[in-house]
Amino acid sequence: MSAAEMIKTHPAGPRQQANELATCVEACFECEQSCSACADACLHEKMVSELVHCIRTNLDCADVCAATGRALSRASKPDAELIRTLLEACATACRVCGNECRSHASKHEHCRICAAACDACERACRQILTATPA
Repeated sequence: MSAAEMIKTHPAGPRQQANELATCVEACFECEQSCSACADACLHEKMVSELVHCIRTNLDCADVCAATGRALSRASKPDAELIRTLLEACATACRVCGNECRSHASKHEHCRICAAACDACERACRQILTATPA
């Protein structure tokens, strides 16, 4: 079952922008998984000491994405200020992590994949932010 199906069937859920919300939820959880896997892969590289900052950034981003995805999944009457703050934090974490992973992408395919997931999640969060009242 997809996030879109759950959001659309929620009796108190949003009727407007349900597809965009579902896209963001799915992007958050995909990014969480990619960041967690990238951190684990970095731990197994020969020069792990060169990847310490990347690992930390991956883990921080994964945590922020997980929290954001879970909060967005609860569709009934969210607090707009809290949701905006989570979306802004998630977009920032994804930008930072994506940039860090991109700096290692030429040597590590897992970092390239993670950067792409971060980019997608950042875009999805920013799209929801433009539609969420201040």
